Amino acid sequence: MNLKIIYLFWLITFAGRAFGQAADDTLRLTLQQVVAMAKERSIAAKQASTTKETRYWEYRTFKSNYQPQLSLDGRLPAYNKTFIEVQQPDGSILFQSIHNNNSALNLSFSQSIAATGGTIFGTTQLQRFDDFDRKNTLYNGVPFGIGYSQPLFQFNNLKWEKTIQPLKYNESKQAYIESMEAISIKANGYFFDLLLAQVNLQIAETNSDNTKNILRIANEKFDLGKISKNEILQLQLEQLKARKAAGIAKRDVEIATLNLRAYTGIQDTQKIALLLPGAIIDMKVSTGKVLSEAYANRSDAIAFARRMAEAKRDVAKAKGDNGLNASLNAQLGFSKSAVSIPKVYQSPKDQQQVQLAFVIPILDWGRSKSREKTAKANLQFTSYAVEQDKQIFTQEIVTQVTLFDMMKDQLILTADADSIASEKYLIARERYVLGNLSITDLSIAFQEKDQAKRDYIAALRDFWGAYYQLRYLSLYDFEKNEKIRG
Repeated sequence: MNLKIIYLFWLITFAGRAFGQAADDTLRLTLQQVVAMAKERSIAAKQASTTKETRYWEYRTFKSNYQPQLSLDGRLPAYNKTFIEVQQPDGSILFQSIHNNNSALNLSFSQSIAATGGTIFGTTQLQRFDDFDRKNTLYNGVPFGIGYSQPLFQFNNLKWEKTIQPLKYNESKQAYIESMEAISIKANGYFFDLLLAQVNLQIAETNSDNTKNILRIANEKFDLGKISKNEILQLQLEQLKARKAAGIAKRDVEIATLNLRAYTGIQDTQKIALLLPGAIIDMKVSTGKVLSEAYANRSDAIAFARRMAEAKRDVAKAKGDNGLNASLNAQLGFSKSAVSIPKVYQSPKDQQQVQLAFVIPILDWGRSKSREKTAKANLQFTSYAVEQDKQIFTQEIVTQVTLFDMMKDQLILTADADSIASEKYLIARERYVLGNLSITDLSIAFQEKDQAKRDYIAALRDFWGAYYQLRYLSLYDFEKNEKIRG
């Protein structure tokens, strides 16, 4: 109940001061509004959005590697008028004049097979040769050809990329949501920087007014000889301190306002008045729930699987790149040479091509074995590193849940302390006016009241900081009981 009373008191106080200014001269903002502005307008949000889009198109590029490819290539024209060297039967060289055109077009398609790493392809070709010296034209064509190329005993990058790239893309999508939640955390910091500066300014101005009134009464008592000159001087010093604190607070308000504007992208020239955020959130948080959501949603959790997959891929690559390279290429189709294009496609002849190419290392001084051993050692190291990171990941969440519960308790305690300190100050001021309290005790009550208010704002900051940190660590909205979507 005390917490609600304190919150209502502060809300009324801040609202009263805000509405005391011209209605069109002040922009009144809540914490939630500041966070929403930062997510929408800040440079950090635009950078996160751009990174997300970049990762999307990178993923689209990856996906295209597994789709059929159709291309047209050729040389048209391919005109030559020159001399070339021609070796004679007796070994001598003669330079022969040539004047020709040798044009060609090739339309081909290909489809990668991820399971095997091979490629199936088809082609249709047409070539024209013009001998201008002899007035001769000849066509050569492949009306249709289909073939298959298969690497043997080699690393299959297509297969591994099909496993790793989707993980990378999902990781990037969750990283975008994390970036937006990180913006919330930073916006929360800028919000409370300005809020504390405004509270300090309010405290200083209130203290200056109160001290002025007390000083007026004290001067009357001094004239009656009821108090000493020392108390007057002490009150004057308190008033100077309040005026000095007000000047510092005004400077801090300007700096904090500038920082908040710059981060949230607020372009208006209006003054900003912040409303005190709520001190109670209707949500229940358990360590088990936060952990399960974190492992389901966080990019780090996806990265654990991605890092292990990459390390295993490197081992497979080291084994595949062992120096033994072989490839099998086969093509079936039809081809024919003729003096005109229609005749190229009339009764074409069978075409068959089969080729097995290989390279076998005889001596590599243990290079292949060393690469494989290195990759296996890196896999083991990655396994240990991932396990360690999982432990840190879990411990960070457990700690944050504990801190969130502690912040709620601290907020209640500081609210009670603020209420007590404010009431104590009012009593002390009354007692001093009545003459049964020393100026030292009044000064102590001043300081305790001010510090209690600052402590309450600090507790609010810690509480909301822990709240947004919890959202960041789990990517889960515990108020709405749903996952945070990008």
